[in-house]
Parts: sequence; structure tokens; C-alpha cells
Amino acid sequence: MATAEQKKTIEEQLRALVRLQHIDNRIDRIQKLRGDLPEEIQDLEDEQAGLQTRLDNYEEELKQAKVDKRQADVDIKEAEGLIEKYEEQQLQVRNNREYDALTSEIETQKERISEARETIERAEKTVAANESALEDTQEQLDELNAVLDEKKEKLDEVVADTKAEESALQAVRDEAKEQVDDRYLRSYSKLRERVRDGRAVVPLRRGAAAGFAVPPQRQVEIRKRKRVIACEHTGRIIVDKELYEETAEETNEELNLDTGL
Repeated sequence: MATAEQKKTIEEQLRALVRLQHIDNRIDRIQKLRGDLPEEIQDLEDEQAGLQTRLDNYEEELKQAKVDKRQADVDIKEAEGLIEKYEEQQLQVRNNREYDALTSEIETQKERISEARETIERAEKTVAANESALEDTQEQLDELNAVLDEKKEKLDEVVADTKAEESALQAVRDEAKEQVDDRYLRSYSKLRERVRDGRAVVPLRRGAAAGFAVPPQRQVEIRKRKRVIACEHTGRIIVDKELYEETAEETNEELNLDTGL
């Protein structure tokens, strides 16, 4: 961005903006080669994380179900042993009170066995369901990983092919940015973010700019190069055709010569 000591004329500012725009156009074209791959990869990675979480949950539920089943088997054996013990003791009791107390203990152990069998039934269902779900989810994850690896490989190839060019352009851009006054640079940057095609600076051609007609009086002002004029419809900065094309050609020559692009 230009300092106060480097104050430029409006025409120089317009040329600096066109130069910056042209450099950004070149960078944009490189980034478009990547297409939707970065977004697709991010979506796939999000899906991958979701499937992995689901897989972990199934494995945890499966593990717990097996633990519950083993414990229920132990409870049944223990309860059966106690029932046998209490039934033998019933044969030796001397009064009804002792007999009834043992009967109550036997019923308690029978309830324990019943509950344990229900636990085993639930656990077996969980094991069967989760083993099937694990297999399906793992298959989905494997397929997704294959697609993800393929897309990452494609993106890596594109990045490798264009890395040197993009780095060189970025270095030139950093220098070009310093030639633009702060207020114009801020406006330019905001416009770049807002407009779909990234063109914040557009030429006036045949009475129109970026598809919108420009009133005759504003056309005259634009050609004078004394003011930075924005489109009434889009807010884009409009410069006259000759200035735009001259600067674009100079910038192209600079990029091709100085950076070897």
C-alpha cells in the first residue's frame, strides 16, 4: 500500500489497481484448476470423521455387550449353585421359618437367573446387530477412503504443477499491493470478496462495464482518469478501455519476463 510520501496521481492509482487485478486474475485461474477438489475433500473428510465415530461407537457397544453377556453367564452359574445349596439346606431345617427364609433366597436367585438370561438375550441381539453394522460401516469407510485418497492425489498433482507459478505470482502481487493507497486497496479487497468472478476492476467498453450500461456523463469522467469511479449497479471500479488494456499488456510482459511464468 502506498505511503503519504509515495502519493500517486489518480491515473497512477488506476493503473496500480488494474495491475493488481490482472495479477489476481492469473492467480484465480490457477486456483480454478483445482476446481471443487478442496471443498470435496473437506466434505469427504467430514464424512470420514462421522463414519469413524460411528464405527467407534459400534465397537464400544459390542465390547460392552460381550462383557455383559460374560457377567450374566457368571451370575447364572453362581445363582444355580446357590439354589442347589439352599435346596439341600431345606432338607435339614427344623422349622417353617427357616424353610420359608431359604425359599425366599431361592426365589431371589431364580429372579437373578431370569434377569441374567434377559441380559444375555439383549447382549446377543446387540452383538449380532453391531457386528453387521460394523461390517457395513467399515465397508463404507473403506470405499470413502479410496475416493478421498484419489481426490487428494489429484489435488496434489495440480498443486505440484502450479506451485512455482502461484508462488511467483504471489510475490509479484505483494509488491503490486504496495503501490495502491490504503483506501482503494480496502475497497478493492472488499469488492473481490463480494463479486462472484473476483473482478473488482473492469474496463469500460462500448458504453458498458461488466454487462451494465454506463451513463454518457460518467463515461466522460472515466476517460478523464481524474477520479476513481464505481459502477452504480455493482460497485466495481471502472477504468477506460485504453488504460485497462495498456496496463494489462504491460503486466503480462512483466510477469512473463520477470518471473518466467
